[in-house]
Amino acid sequence: MKQSSTHLRATRLSATRLALQSIIPIVVIIVLWQLLSVSGIIPGYMLPSPLRVTAAFAADFSLLIRHLRHTLLEAITGLVLAAAASFALAITMDSNRFLKRSLAPLLLLTQTMPTIAIAPLLILWMGYGSAPKITLVFLVCFFPMTIGLLGAFARADNDAIKLLQSMGASRPQIYRYIKLPQALPAFFSGLKIAGSYSIIGAVIAEWLGGDAGLGVYMIRVRRSYSFDKMFAAILLTSLLSIVLIKLITMTERAAMPWVKEKV
Repeated sequence: MKQSSTHLRATRLSATRLALQSIIPIVVIIVLWQLLSVSGIIPGYMLPSPLRVTAAFAADFSLLIRHLRHTLLEAITGLVLAAAASFALAITMDSNRFLKRSLAPLLLLTQTMPTIAIAPLLILWMGYGSAPKITLVFLVCFFPMTIGLLGAFARADNDAIKLLQSMGASRPQIYRYIKLPQALPAFFSGLKIAGSYSIIGAVIAEWLGGDAGLGVYMIRVRRSYSFDKMFAAILLTSLLSIVLIKLITMTERAAMPWVKEKV
């Protein structure tokens, strides 16, 4: 009992130490930011102080939340569709060598095209609604998850696969018991990258057209030279990405309970 309480105390201390290590750099950046703003080294209209940004955030809080809902809906929808499509395509390509060789260049092509150049075309084809934003998020998120899954499938334990085949296992059973469980770490790594890309992709698409979303809000406040509000929107976008990645991490732990997190 005493040993258990000692271990629990040590775990809590380690968690507290890790939390402080994460918070201290952020605090240092904010302090330096405030000092640069008040010292006059950088003009206030170019770099609003953290206090001004906080006041702007509080003043436009309800408006920011309203725009946030649109951006979040577009990002989550595109991300979920990309995750489902990446699973389907990765399994299809892994099962068929011809498709794997022929479709791999197309996957690379989707990443060589600049996002900012694709967005106007999507708006031209699909209008100013949510469809072009979701499509752009899909295109941005699809590649890292698909490539991660393909690589994980290729690295699956060949001896375990041969053992199941010798026992008469079907291809779906091989994927269920061998390839998919072993591919989950790579998939969630790609999903975390795609999660941050999804918010950025939605905001970029909103810059080029639309009537709601954080990207639309940024364009409006930039035109009125309200850079404190611009910084507030940027910080909210960053916070949204961090929260989304944290939710993905929690989902990863639930999906892979056999993997113990190192503290």
